[in-house]
Amino acid sequence: MQQDTKVTIQSDPPLSTVNATYVTPSTTEQLASGSKLGELFTLNATRPYFLQKLTERTYFFGGGFYTTTFYVGDEGVLLLDPPEGQGANLVAAIAQVTGKPVTAIVYSHYHADHIISTPAVLDASRAAGVKNVRVIASTETEAKMKLLKSGLPAPTEILDWPDGSFEFEGLTVRLNGFTRAAHTDDAAALLLVEEKVAHLPDLVNGDQPPFRSFGSAENYIYYRSNVNELGALDWNHLVGGHGNVGSKEDIRFHNTFLDDLEAAVGEAMASTQFGAVVDDLTKFNNHAALMDLWLKAVTAKATDELRPKYGKFYGFEITAPANAEMVTLSMVSYR
Repeated sequence: MQQDTKVTIQSDPPLSTVNATYVTPSTTEQLASGSKLGELFTLNATRPYFLQKLTERTYFFGGGFYTTTFYVGDEGVLLLDPPEGQGANLVAAIAQVTGKPVTAIVYSHYHADHIISTPAVLDASRAAGVKNVRVIASTETEAKMKLLKSGLPAPTEILDWPDGSFEFEGLTVRLNGFTRAAHTDDAAALLLVEEKVAHLPDLVNGDQPPFRSFGSAENYIYYRSNVNELGALDWNHLVGGHGNVGSKEDIRFHNTFLDDLEAAVGEAMASTQFGAVVDDLTKFNNHAALMDLWLKAVTAKATDELRPKYGKFYGFEITAPANAEMVTLSMVSYR
């Protein structure tokens, strides 16, 4: 007899990192600055998508543990980063609040999982009679797509790096590239200026510690400066690509967490003698065991040190060891 497969949902929500006020997603009520969507994990696990109105014209879309942003103009819709597996859901979500088609798509950076649904959205727009959808990206993203021979739709409009901008039906969208980016070398924040909404996948996600390996960052050494550059921009709401809607309180939480993480790693490194964790190197037949086992020991100690303060936050047991490892490697390399 075939057994039913059930999805297990968290019954005890994790502690809020910023003492958030939680609300039910709404397509009609604007989100107050600092408020978050309640039961976010359950929403992602049980619904094809969910939608929250951020401002009069800007919406926060969530589906499949991805989030993104769209803006409804007078004639068409501006969509940022159509994420993986969400093409049909995005089209349905947009249709839920407007009959207008998508007429412009913007890439924040070239990671396929955040823009791979672009073809599905383009198909829907063409079916609605839009002949030429604007596809917008920075010079850095265009160059990277060419270098890696991307099969995704190429940008039709190119923004200057690091501070290009464009207009969409009276809305100014400003690209804020990082001087030295941690996530990818073409990562940039997109600021919907008049709406005071920032969009930047994979750096800061609301109401949780940094994602595993700092959101698959290519390095840690520039991560904190990127967080602070993002925090210095003029916005009320942040769409971070995963997780909840972000606020400036999330920037402050991230800095406190990074302080504590770096301190914990530093103490663990100081108390763990390199080589002492390997009793017999000959059985490994490779001196890499010295670093590998020392790194595991330091990471475990740092995670244990953080657990009393941060253990109840979302994803701690998965994210903290990977993040501690990146910080350890950074501290070893840059002394």
